Amino acid sequence: MIKYYHEQSYYNMFSPKVKGFGIDNPQVFMTMRVYSLVGKSGTGKSYQAGELCSRHGIESIIDDGLFIVHGQILAGISAKRQDTKVRAIKTALFTDDEHMRSVAARIKKAAPGSVLVIGTSDRMIRLITGRLGLPSAEVRFDIEDITSAEDRASAWHQRHELGKHVIPAPTFQIKKDFSGYFYHPIRMLRGMTEFGRTAERWDRSVVRPTYSYHGEFTISDRAIRDIVGMASRVVDGIESVPVILVHNHREGAVIELCIVASYGRQIVDAARGLQRTVAARIEEMTSINVIAVDVEVQALA
Repeated sequence: MIKYYHEQSYYNMFSPKVKGFGIDNPQVFMTMRVYSLVGKSGTGKSYQAGELCSRHGIESIIDDGLFIVHGQILAGISAKRQDTKVRAIKTALFTDDEHMRSVAARIKKAAPGSVLVIGTSDRMIRLITGRLGLPSAEVRFDIEDITSAEDRASAWHQRHELGKHVIPAPTFQIKKDFSGYFYHPIRMLRGMTEFGRTAERWDRSVVRPTYSYHGEFTISDRAIRDIVGMASRVVDGIESVPVILVHNHREGAVIELCIVASYGRQIVDAARGLQRTVAARIEEMTSINVIAVDVEVQALA
């Protein structure tokens, strides 16, 4: 039997009284200023987080199990990479002691003066700050106060109709964890702030989580081989690619090629050009993270 729980009911399954790094050391982060951003699931919180931080000078973000400083993921595990909704929410709440301790230690080392904690309710914010030993949020933002109804409707459509989720970090930071999950970057530069300073650029990435209700999908090795074949035709000095092997790993793919190179051409340049072109085409067309493209020159023609 499949049971459906309203998202808020998941949080009631977990107690904030679990001991850990933060609970045992409640004074570690008392000088840090904590902000919260609260709103229902799928209302655009992660999308708005970067702009909100830029506007208010907030240095870091805690969102869905990740600790992010100025767009760089310093620690954590993304809840969007979990294979079930329950595991995703447990990750977002830092219920795993090892996860919680590693993030709390990294926060201590980075020592940001301020942090924005993102959650679907005030209770969720309290659970997160309690687990990580952070002070209580002293400034609260509600997603409905910083976005229009149209913005939230668009975010809801992207989340619930298309299965898209935003991570407030650039694509290169997440590509290994989300290899093949159709990410694409969103880059925004906000120009001048109200104080006359140039606002920093906040990069975001769109992913399709593994626990998506829109079904599973796979990209066949044959499709990869077809992409390699097309890529090889535009690289000068490559006659053919008779052997194409695809080695799949959780963090991406290793492509192994045996080629026939053109006689009288610069073989090394041709092989390097093929490596770059193949990697770019595969990542562009499939979102699979290409770990390496190994090229062996089999013959000259």
